Amino acid sequence: MVATPTSLELHRISRRFVERIPIHFARRHALIGLDTDQADIIEVFASDAAVQATVDNLGLTLACEVQLRVASDQEIQAAINQAYQQRQTDIEEVASTIAGPEAVDVENLEADGDLLDDATRAPVIKLVNLMLFDAVKRRASDLHVQAKEDGVVIRLRIDGVLFDYLETGGFMLEEIVSRIKVMGGMDIAEKRLPQDGRTTVRIGERIVDLRISTIPTAHGERAVLRLLDKSARLYELPELGIAEDVREKLAELIQRSHGMILITGPTGSGKSTTLYSALQQIDYQRLNVVTLEDPIEYHLPGISQTQVSARKGMTFAKGLRSLLRQDPDVIMVGEIRDVETARLAIQSSLTGHLVLSTLHTNDAPGAVARLLDLGIEPYLVADSLLAVGAQRLVRKVCRKCSSEAAPSPSELRDLRIRARDLLAYQRGAGCEACGQTGYFDRICITELIEVSQPVRQLIHQRAQASQIRELALQHGMRTLRQDGIRQIKAGLTTPAEVLRVTQLDYLASEWTAS
Repeated sequence: MVATPTSLELHRISRRFVERIPIHFARRHALIGLDTDQADIIEVFASDAAVQATVDNLGLTLACEVQLRVASDQEIQAAINQAYQQRQTDIEEVASTIAGPEAVDVENLEADGDLLDDATRAPVIKLVNLMLFDAVKRRASDLHVQAKEDGVVIRLRIDGVLFDYLETGGFMLEEIVSRIKVMGGMDIAEKRLPQDGRTTVRIGERIVDLRISTIPTAHGERAVLRLLDKSARLYELPELGIAEDVREKLAELIQRSHGMILITGPTGSGKSTTLYSALQQIDYQRLNVVTLEDPIEYHLPGISQTQVSARKGMTFAKGLRSLLRQDPDVIMVGEIRDVETARLAIQSSLTGHLVLSTLHTNDAPGAVARLLDLGIEPYLVADSLLAVGAQRLVRKVCRKCSSEAAPSPSELRDLRIRARDLLAYQRGAGCEACGQTGYFDRICITELIEVSQPVRQLIHQRAQASQIRELALQHGMRTLRQDGIRQIKAGLTTPAEVLRVTQLDYLASEWTAS
């Protein structure tokens, strides 16, 4: 029986179909199976009723009656991707199929293909594919393969925190690392020196860039993979959790014709995401906007983006010189790493360009000291800087398991606020949606210093960062911890999270919430 095209009910996708039919077969023939009210009958949707013979053969493979239905090819392919991404596989079961130490078959460790298509893969390939699939599914930013004296531990960094994911026998280390090296185009025979590699993998409709690093340790090689999901969407400034007054100030500064705006913070604090969000406020049809990045994390329509490649001699400094010959109005430099890049960025901001960049410092006032330490003259720093922001990412309370809790005396003491200023906050109990952590996703806390005339005078005097911070506080700046308390009051995060990421924000003790 053939039905008319219809929308697929994704919740009815047949587990039996997904487990027994390889994804490459389903894609090639545009087929997906849905359960019916009867356990021995599966509805198989196809884009063409002419595949009846293929569907009849599926009945033998699935050991049940198959009824043919028709849907659009686009609907079927989307359902296939979603079904195979949601497939549940026990990683420990896959790991156990690698029975013991054996030589890695390098010839069969192919580096390409869809990670969901692992039906005919070697066990080690299945294991690594499953690790990467689970890492993406759980929103991990990094995957660690760490050698121990008596085994191997696989760890995932989710929302900025490392969690143990899998522990297995030490004999698997060499196979796992070799597979990862093959994927990254690295030398599997070289085990005494650190190596770096890159690759791109496909998981259904999602494209994920991998930045791979290996290093020898006392118990064997250790590998770390940074995962960059290319399908991740761009965020608007309000979605980042930035306070309204800071957003308004950034929106005003981003419209300036020249000057430099810096965002500071440690690695993984969301600096680039904030800059991307700010760039979306610029009229790229009227202005020439160019970027220099390592790597290109998001693709912005209407903006020219350039990838830095140290191996090819394309450094930030060299790339910035080239960009200046492209008649830019706005330049985003992914990171200021050295004095040459810093000097070029500042000179660009003084010659009619708006420059946005990031810097690794603990807080906003520290950015000034960092530029001076790099050897930049105070008058250049003072004249070029429009504003310096600092930010951290705190984990958001899981909405599915959150409940009200009262702060403890120690939390109030550490936050330096009174009990009447924080009567209660939201705390997650832990559920399946958040992996029993009580947190899901992250949000920004920020501090922003606008470089006013008094601040410029301090920079000219080579004032210490603490003096700049004190002046900024007098003019209404919120510190990172103060902004974190704002997020706690909004029910978005917890005292424990704010205290975890603002350990250096000592001056919060001088402020109490109103």
